[in-house]
Amino acid sequence: MQAIDLRLELRNALLAFGELEGILTCLREAETLAEALGDHRRLGLVAARMAHVSWLGAAYERALTLVQRALTFATSSGDTSLQATAHWYMGVFSYHLGDYHRAIDCLGRAVTLLEGELRHVRLATGLTSALSRGYLSQCLAEVGRFAEGLVWGEEGLQIAEAVANTFSCIHVSSSVDVLYLRKGDLQQAIPLGERVLALQKVAHLPLLFPWVAVDLGAAYTLSGRVAEALPLLEQAVEQATAMRILSNHTVAVTHLSEAYLHAGRLEEARQLAGQALELSRERKERGNEAYALHLLGAIAAHRIPLECASAETHYHQALALAEALGMRPLQAHCHRGLGTLYAATGQREPARTALSTAIEMYRSMEMTFWLPETEAALG
Repeated sequence: MQAIDLRLELRNALLAFGELEGILTCLREAETLAEALGDHRRLGLVAARMAHVSWLGAAYERALTLVQRALTFATSSGDTSLQATAHWYMGVFSYHLGDYHRAIDCLGRAVTLLEGELRHVRLATGLTSALSRGYLSQCLAEVGRFAEGLVWGEEGLQIAEAVANTFSCIHVSSSVDVLYLRKGDLQQAIPLGERVLALQKVAHLPLLFPWVAVDLGAAYTLSGRVAEALPLLEQAVEQATAMRILSNHTVAVTHLSEAYLHAGRLEEARQLAGQALELSRERKERGNEAYALHLLGAIAAHRIPLECASAETHYHQALALAEALGMRPLQAHCHRGLGTLYAATGQREPARTALSTAIEMYRSMEMTFWLPETEAALG
């Protein structure tokens, strides 16, 4: 048993540096030993860790199969903490597949299982109870439930800070930063992102850099600080590719494309947005697919001459997918894009309808950042 546990601990050390091959070697050895002993709990731990590696490589279907195996072993061994970890992983994988409602349900189960004394149980590098709350805040942000998401994110951060778990503090803070970004609250997003990036550097956790840098780079782009956003996003994409950390790769490529759009580098923006669309479809990341489609619509709308048909098609495709997934913030952005496009081409009534819808949705979710521009377009 000690030999298995040592390999699982070595996995945790290697994870911080993104050493995926070394992790897989440790886990395969641990699995062989656990099978010889018939140790269901440790077999569940190994399956959960293997699922995590598959997720990092964006192999989501294999990750879900492995985590279901982990949950089966956790249930048979009666290990509540491992059951909660399995539900957390299911929630994370569902989030990346764009199944936000399933993700919210799974993460909620993990939170419920880890109440009381189990809040501070650490089965891996981070605290499952804190990480579950962080991802829950991200999921709720994608469907426009910002106030609720912020409560969960802040609670997760309090849990992580109470035991000074740096990995969890960075991870949960990054999730909250995504929430602020989706809401357009840059006064909160940028300072938080800068603090988290500094903490990540001090803690020497290169695995987390692509996530942290992408969040901050996207916030810089939205605030007009494109010169600061570009090198950060380019480094995030480059480092994630080198480490083969692919689970956030599509997001990074999309945000880099958006930065190129704001910099007026439209051809580079279109090339990367097309790449993001291809990656999202290949990996079945439906939420990321919706964002890539919206971005392609925005790029077409900025071309000279304006590519009206392409912009309209992409906006409608993004809107249909966002509606199917319950992504209300993105729905609002699609209506704004369509309304602005219709206004630019003299289609007054369709413009009024789309912009009015966008304004109503922004107000209902308190996404005030985009209101002035949208109201001006309506006027």
